Amino acid sequence: MGFLARIGSSFRRTGAFFGDVVSELKKVRWPNRKELTSYTIVVIVTVVLLAVFFYIVDLGISRLIDLILGT
Repeated sequence: MGFLARIGSSFRRTGAFFGDVVSELKKVRWPNRKELTSYTIVVIVTVVLLAVFFYIVDLGISRLIDLILGT
C-alpha cells in the first residue's frame, strides 16, 4: 500500500470515527435542569466532605509526626 493510499485510508477512518461519535451522542439521554442541579449539588457536597475529611486526616498525621519527632 502506497503512502498516499495510507493517508487516504487514515482520513476515511477518521471521518467514520467522527460519524460514529455523532451517532452515539444522539443516543445519549441528557439530564434536564432539575436533574442537573441535583447532580451538581451532590458533587459539590461530596467534594466538600472529602476535603474536610482529608484536612482532618492530614492534621492528625501532622500532629502525630510532631509528637514522634518531639518538635
